[in-house]
Amino acid sequence: MTITAAADGSALGNPGPAGWAWYIDDDQWRSGGWAHGTNNMGELMAVLDLFRSTAHLPDEELHILCDSQYVINSVTKWMPGWKKKGWKKSDGKPVLNLDLLKDIDAAIKGRKYTFEWVKGHAGHELNEAADVRARDAATAYQAGKEPDSGPGLAGAPAAVSPVSAPATAEAGFDASIFEDPAAQPVETAAPVPATTPVPVTTPAPVTSPEPAAPAPAQAKAPVDASESDLHMVFELESELLSPAVRGDLAEVLAFLHPEFQEISRDGSLTDRSTIIATLSAGEALPAGGSLQVLAANPVGGNMVQLAYRLQAGSAVVLCSSFWHRIDGRWLLRYRQETPSA
Repeated sequence: MTITAAADGSALGNPGPAGWAWYIDDDQWRSGGWAHGTNNMGELMAVLDLFRSTAHLPDEELHILCDSQYVINSVTKWMPGWKKKGWKKSDGKPVLNLDLLKDIDAAIKGRKYTFEWVKGHAGHELNEAADVRARDAATAYQAGKEPDSGPGLAGAPAAVSPVSAPATAEAGFDASIFEDPAAQPVETAAPVPATTPVPVTTPAPVTSPEPAAPAPAQAKAPVDASESDLHMVFELESELLSPAVRGDLAEVLAFLHPEFQEISRDGSLTDRSTIIATLSAGEALPAGGSLQVLAANPVGGNMVQLAYRLQAGSAVVLCSSFWHRIDGRWLLRYRQETPSA
């Protein structure tokens, strides 16, 4: 039997009063939160509590619906690399939300699970139900009240009954890696080995190039791209440059905006159709490499410009990329490469 549940988080102000929730049906759901937290903390806590609440059913597979690329990539792709580095990012600094990630790492041992990305605020029944409960929890904390924690799951261990907050709040994002031209080059994050027993559903391509309509005052998206957004874009750019991703057509396309264009280092114009033709013919994309970030600039709430120096073998390439957030997903819309002496 497979347990299908949606997990979601919400933060009013991001950071601010925060909530989380997972939802199976009206008789099986849980929520909680904190007086001060972030959206990413809520998303991670919802996943963690879902694993803990189903710990008494170790043979049941969990099918987790999630609208957060950050959570899916953290658990299924980035976490193994972080662990090898002593829970450090590629720049040597501690990863964000360390306590929550360590708890998730412990909770998933021996479990069978899949993640599926779903578009947020698009009428998906389970996702909407989890979103409403997470937002209600955040709103309750904003009003100084305890939220309705929900009925939980029948037979769940008593240890998960209290709503627990992480030991420490999310650490602030260190933007210095985007400001110091003398910073050491950053290695790309290690991908999940191909032999991993955990299947992961590849995010479906976004069909609409238009950004979502402006959100209400209590929506999850901040007015300006936050420090966690800058971190997310940096991790996505690093992942896209990794050999494991660049050799897989489905993986590459999952990162690209429908209107993606690139001025490549040889001066040619590249778009999605060019990449499809190249990889389908068995040819390789230009090599990635280690990157040294020079600057990251939020452009409103749904666009981030990333500038960096790429060391690709013996070549040095200056790169500028624009990432566009659509329905909660960051997608690469434009990229330019300029060879450097």
